[in-house]
Formats: sequence, structure tokens, C-alpha cells
Amino acid sequence: MTSANVSSAAPAATSDPAVDLTVVVPAYNEEARLPLTLDAIREHLNADPGRWGTWELIVVDDGSTDGTARVAREAAAEDARVQVVTCDRNHGKGHALRLGVLSSYGRRVLLTDADLATPIDELDRVDKQLTAEGGGAAIGSRAHPDSRIEVHQRPLREWLGRMGNRLIRAVAVPDVHDTQCGFKLFDGDKARAAFADSRIDGWGIDVEILSFFRRAGWRITEVPVRWSHRAGSKVRPVDYAKVLLELGRLKARTGRPHADRGRADRTHADDPRPGRSAGPWRGLRRADLAVLGLFLLASLLLYKNLWSDLSRGYLADSMQDQNQWEWFFAVTADNVAHLRNPLFTTLQGHPDGVNLMANTVMLGLSVPLTPVTLALGPTVTWALVLTLGLTATAYAWYRLIARHLVAGRAVRNRCAAALGAALCAFAPPMISHGNAHPNFLVLFMIPVVIDRALRLCEGRRVVRDGVLLGLFAAYQIFLGEEPLLLAAVGMLLFALSYAAARRDVARVAWRPLLSGLGIGVAVAVPLVAFPLWWQFFGPQSYTDVLHGDNTFNSPLSFLEFSGRSLLGDEVRADLLAMNRTEQNAFYGWPLVAFTVAVVVRLWRLAAVRALAFTTVAAAFLSLGVHFRVPYTDIVLTGPWRWLADRPLFESVIESRMAMICAPALGMLVALAADRLLATPVRVNRLTGLAALAAALVPIAPTPYPVRERPEIPAFIADGMYREHLGPGETLVPVPLPDPGNAEALHWQSATGLGFRVPGGYFNGPWGPDRIGIYGASPRHTSNLLRDIRYGAPVPDIGANWRAQARADLEYWRAGVVVLAPQDNDGPLHEAVAKLLGSPGERIGGVWVWDLHTLDADSDSSARDG
Repeated sequence: MTSANVSSAAPAATSDPAVDLTVVVPAYNEEARLPLTLDAIREHLNADPGRWGTWELIVVDDGSTDGTARVAREAAAEDARVQVVTCDRNHGKGHALRLGVLSSYGRRVLLTDADLATPIDELDRVDKQLTAEGGGAAIGSRAHPDSRIEVHQRPLREWLGRMGNRLIRAVAVPDVHDTQCGFKLFDGDKARAAFADSRIDGWGIDVEILSFFRRAGWRITEVPVRWSHRAGSKVRPVDYAKVLLELGRLKARTGRPHADRGRADRTHADDPRPGRSAGPWRGLRRADLAVLGLFLLASLLLYKNLWSDLSRGYLADSMQDQNQWEWFFAVTADNVAHLRNPLFTTLQGHPDGVNLMANTVMLGLSVPLTPVTLALGPTVTWALVLTLGLTATAYAWYRLIARHLVAGRAVRNRCAAALGAALCAFAPPMISHGNAHPNFLVLFMIPVVIDRALRLCEGRRVVRDGVLLGLFAAYQIFLGEEPLLLAAVGMLLFALSYAAARRDVARVAWRPLLSGLGIGVAVAVPLVAFPLWWQFFGPQSYTDVLHGDNTFNSPLSFLEFSGRSLLGDEVRADLLAMNRTEQNAFYGWPLVAFTVAVVVRLWRLAAVRALAFTTVAAAFLSLGVHFRVPYTDIVLTGPWRWLADRPLFESVIESRMAMICAPALGMLVALAADRLLATPVRVNRLTGLAALAAALVPIAPTPYPVRERPEIPAFIADGMYREHLGPGETLVPVPLPDPGNAEALHWQSATGLGFRVPGGYFNGPWGPDRIGIYGASPRHTSNLLRDIRYGAPVPDIGANWRAQARADLEYWRAGVVVLAPQDNDGPLHEAVAKLLGSPGERIGGVWVWDLHTLDADSDSSARDG
């Protein structure tokens, strides 16, 4: 086992979040020259405090047998910015550097040998180069043509060094000419990520770290320096052979998970601009496949009741949305199969029709899944989209977190990323929408869009990343525009808060980011221009949506458990949400408390501060225009007041802004889990993990309940209706389908869309201002039948009502009226019989009024009269 102790005259100084530079000096038996080295470093940094800002100096005593540790502790006693890390025995330079880097807090980390073969004033040159390159690594290079070798090594050592570097270039880093110069300046977070992933304890550590940087796509710049050979070097001829052996081990690495050596107090979560890590973004590995399998299993368990009986199962809390979405999948497949416009249909809402682009039919999935829908039916498509879409969403968050937040191939990195991704995808708001709204559940493109925006901040391949961002955003528009809008709000909140915390990063990132965004817009606009024009200005477009009351979150809803959570109470949750498909908060008080503790503990990280701000701001926005302080009569104005009437936001249900909290909380949980799993003190680790479990277990989702859906009447299922419909005529269900009762849409989608219906469940325009409403524009007859269906008495129906019914039926181009068995079907039969002057016929399990026969009887009566 390895043990290490960190000491300082003032340990609190090392927890300062604003450390600009860390200098790490590994030392083994350096009692004689260490005092001069430390004095030179401190003098140089103190000489220009405006440039170097706050700094720390970490001396790693690698098990020295002389007075090295004593000398270092004396320096620490004189200066609180000096720390000492001591090892129980000599492990090697690689081990010492790992401990030093993983104990650092600096935004930049300088590694320099204890002999200062490269003088400390060369820091000015490498720092200038690192700033110019925008991060990565700037390493001193004796092989650079502009370098100056003031004191040469013996010829044999120089020859061994040149041969070694050639071999290193051939094996690991072909374009780095001098890996072994002991003067390297790194971006701090990238260095911590690389050293956390490293394994080598000896002299080969430099090659391993630079190889990590190359695999991650981070810049490595060789900088000319002055260098002098120092007597008393610890490098022996046999060490060159050891380096070759370590190179062989490095080349043979298979990427299997491993336990980190040492302990990192930071990851590169504090920098949103890392390149590709050597972790899960370098292809699928066993751990990634295992995570994917677990997410798939979790999704299958959630929807197991639906899959167990697809022919009769209906998600109990989906209200009429399952009927609606199955219809969307069916009508899209029908339009594609018959080469019709996929943006419009008159199969419901006849004769006005439905603007499908304005109804989020998820063309990005419904079109590619057309073969599945045609072959297996829309219910199978519905179940597949929910189950596989949730799986893909969770895995996409996992890839994003693993790459940008907890990079590395260690088991703890993967576990932390998987845990955070699980919260992102399976959080209570997502599970609530999983009842009925696949456009808010299937969000696998959102992490991909975020990842591409972060890549743009790196500024390496702006054109390529901008083009891809535009393509990805365009595709997300065909999956769901409102989730993209919410993601944009969340990204903006994070970016602004992060830029305020890390202005140095913002100064480097804003130009390539804006350039890439401009390229993305130029790519996306031609792809989405016509569909968006159709949505906002085409047939049956609308200007706003009337969502009704209670579209905001109560502050209490964030502390309560959702109805589908393991410890949830449906009755309590129902009081705090619009309905069970819109429980957009409900994170539970244990998770809220745990998150507060994480933010306080990791407040020094800019990423944590930005995630905390994003979470709080999104939660605050979701409270609506006005909100009441719980348990008081105090009503305050919320920030949504300034967004409610703005373009795009005017149709948003404001409580959905709380969905932004889910990925932010997931990332905070991933960071916390990564730190807890790396905690060396067993008691602290177990206590922290227990607290994490206590926060997440109560909100674990339970399987969706399923009810048996009503049978399709034989009159519909057996095609009897065809005898009663002429060309262009509609079948009029009683009452007309609407958001409260859309069984007629299931009749259509399950039987091949063989007839049209008036009314329906969709978003369409109403009135001269074309305000968006749910369902078709109401007419007198449809209102009458709806009211009777829900308990209103049958009015006195006279000539005026009958004339109105004839006018409405003519407007709907009705051919037959159908009354299926349902609640209050007796009063409904009475009302229709009076309106049409006929008791109708009982055919195929339903009451049928064939309007052709009624018109013929009416004409005959008129002639006889």
C-alpha cells in the first residue's frame, strides 16, 4: 500500500479556489540543493505578483533517506503557500508527480525537477506559449532548434537520450521530440485528469502523460528553453532500460478499468473545453456496453407492463396521449407510404385538418420507423420509441459526463458517469413525461448538441464542429423543438455563470464558439426553413397555446416525491402538478439536501458553481409569473413574467423549465460520486455513498401501471363502416373526439386509417387571432354532445337545435354518426335521436345513424307532403 501525508504551515491556504499556479517539485534525497531551488522559485513568483497571481508550491518527498523532508517542512513553515507531500518509501518519479499533481489546485501546473536544470525564469516563456495556444501543455524541449544547452551531459548520456527519444516517438508520441525534459506547464484540470488516469511510477510517466494528451486531442507545444546538466543526477544508465520496459507496458495497455493511483482533489470538470479523453469517447468498451445494458434493462423494467400485452395494454396515466401518439406514428407512416406531405393531414380535424409540424409528431423518428409501424402497428412503434429512446438518452448523457466531467477509464469514473446519467434520464420529471410525451423523454440528441458546443470552445476544428452542431440541432428540431429551447436556456445559464467564474476560459472560448454557432445556423436554416414556415404560417398554424391554469411549479413541488417514485404518494403529488404527465419538479428533499452539501463542499470548482446557478435559476423560472411563498399569504413576482409573452416562450408550459435541473443535478451527482469513490478514508467514503444512496433511492422510478384499453367496436374493426361512407365523407363519433376522449383516434390507427373524423386531439387555431387550443374549433353540436357525455342533462331539443346539427354535420361532411358504449350513452342516444329525428340502428355493437338514409327518408317525406 502507498501512504502519503500532506503538511503545510497553513493548510487552509490550499483550499483557496483562486489558485492561479501550482509548482510541483518531486524530490528524492535532495537535501543539499532543495533550499536553493525553493528559494529561487519563490523569489521568481514573488517578483511579479501581478502576473502569477496566487500560487502554491508542492514538494513531494519520494521516501528520501536524508533531510529532504525536513528542509521542505522548514520552507512550509516560512511560507503558507508551500506544501509538503511525503511518501512512506521511494516509489519513483512518476508516483511522486502523480501525488503532487493530484494534490494541486492551480489553474496551471508547472512540473520542474529539484535541480532546476531548466531555470525557473523559463516559466515566462512556456506560460506565454500556453496562453497563446489556449491551453493544453507547453513543455520545455532540449531538441528544439532554438534551445540553448549551456552545460552538456556526458556523450554516452546524450546518445542514450537521443536514442530513447527516437524510440518514444516511434512508440507513443511521434511528434514530440523531447519528452523527458523536466520542465512542463499544463492546464491544471487536464493535468489532473491525465495523472489520475496514469499507472507508471517511474521515469516513463512523462511519456504516459503526453500520450494521454495526444489521445485526448489536447495541444502539446514544445518550447525552446535554456538547460544545464546538473551534477548528482538521479538518472542512471539502467533507468533508460526501465523506461523502455515502461513504454512496452504503456503500449500494451488494453484500456481495462483500473484503480487510480493517488487521490485527485479536482477533475477537469472545472474546464468545459477538454478534448477527447482516452475514456468512453474512444470507442465502445466492455464497461460502456455494460452501462448501456443496464440502462436498457432499467427501461424495459419501467415499461414491462406495456410490453406484456401490447394489444390491450394502455399506460394508465397517459390520459389520451397514447391514443394521440399512436395516431401520429400511424398517420406519418401512411403519409410516407403514399408519398403525401408529412406535415399535414385531414384524417382528424376534418375538414380543416391538422398541421403536423405544429404538433411535434417527432418526424425524426416517426419517418425512419415507418417500416416498423406499417409491419407491426403503431403500438409497437410507441413502445419502442419510449423504451429505446429512454435507453439512448441515458447513454448519451453517460457519454457526455464521462468525456467532460469525470474523464478517465477507472471503474469509479465509469460508475460516477453512469450514476449521473441515470439521474439525468430517469429523474422524476422525465419519468412523468414518459407516461405520455416521448418528445420530452427521448432526448438523446441534447447531450450530443451540448458536447459539440463544448468542442467548439476548444477552437480546434471550428468549421467541422459548427457544421455538425447545425446538423444535430436541425435533427433535434424534428424530434422536439421545446426540449431544444429548454436545453438552449440551460446552456445559456451555465455559460454565463461559468464565464463569470472563469473569465480566462471565456476569453479563449468565446470567439470559436460564436464562429461555430454562426456556421451551425447557416447549416441548419436551409434544412428547417420550410418545415418551420409551415409550422408557423402554414395551414392550421397558430400563434400561441392556451394551456389553462396551474402551469407553474409550487416551491413545495421540488421537495415532494412524484407519484411514480419509490417513496412517492400519488395523492400528495397530484395536488402540486397539472396532471401526472406534468410533474416537472418532484426531486425530493433528500436529493435537494444532498445537492446543497455537494455544492458547499465543491464550491471551489467553477463548474460546480455554474451548475448550482443553472439549477437554481431554472427552478426559479418554473415558478411562473407569480408565486406564493409556502405557508404564507405572500405573493411575489417571478422572472417568468418577462418571458411569458416573448416569441417561442409564449407556448411553453413554464413548469417545464424545472426539467433543466435534471441534467444539472445529474452532473453534480456524478462529480460527488467520483470524489466519494476516490476518497481513501473508508469511513468517509462509505458515509458519503450512504448519503448519496439516501438521496437517490427515494426517487427511483417504479414500473408504469397499465390499464386495459376499450375494445374497438366490431362496426369499426370489421370494416362495416365502409358501407355507410361516400367519397370524402367523415365518420362522426359521439361525442366527437377531443383531448378528454380520443378513442376514435385508436379506432383509426388500429384499423389502417380508413376513415376521417371531425374533431380530434391536436393543437390547432381558434378564433380570429388563431390562438392555439387543444382540439378542433368547437361547434354547438360538439359542445352539446360533450356536455351530455360528462353528465349534463339533455336539453329541450327543438327545431333550432336540429337545424344547427344539420349545419354542423354538413360542415363536417358527415356520412355516418356512431355512438359506442360508454358512460352516459343513454342520454347521448336520446340527444342524437332527437337531433336527427331517428332512433338509429344497432350494428356491430354501436348505434349507427346513416345520414344518406336519413336524408332519403326526409326527401321522401317532403314529396309525400
